[in-house]
Amino acid sequence: MRSSISVDWRGMTGFDLTAVERIAAVVHPGYFESREVLAEKQALYHDGAYVLEIGERIAGYVLSHPWRFGDIPELNSRLGRLPDRPNTYYIHDIALMPVARKVGAASRIVEGLIKHARACGFDSASLVAVNRSTGFWSRFGFRVEQIDALTQKLLSYDADARYMVRRFSPEDGQPSRTLRYQMHD
Repeated sequence: MRSSISVDWRGMTGFDLTAVERIAAVVHPGYFESREVLAEKQALYHDGAYVLEIGERIAGYVLSHPWRFGDIPELNSRLGRLPDRPNTYYIHDIALMPVARKVGAASRIVEGLIKHARACGFDSASLVAVNRSTGFWSRFGFRVEQIDALTQKLLSYDADARYMVRRFSPEDGQPSRTLRYQMHD
């Protein structure tokens, strides 16, 4: 009889930051962000910070938050606070250890983040695709957008980094009206 191992996303806590830092070093070695920067993103928007557990081991994480369309946070820099008038839902980082790939975990969390963004009233989700991941993001309706003001910031990630946006349409669910996200202190 085979035993079943659970694969589940759950809310990230401060206790998870050591594992998050370890995963970031393995999955994104060229995109260093300090523990303090990772912790701040988790603390600023709990509703967008999750870890993936396989069995009882953390094998991935995601950090996301409300942000400004056409802008991206600089790598390894603190945000200070979330914008007063965000107009996009920003997926800052999804990182999965090799053991967590090919089990549908990435698809589940991306779909969940899109659903969350819609429920909060955002008209779009945005991100920076790195590690040649534009094909992955395209499967979820994200498209590369060329914004000249972002050229230098994108180069600070790498030469292949691309700003991608998914604009929500009425087919995605009810049209957005009012932003309803909650700030956390």
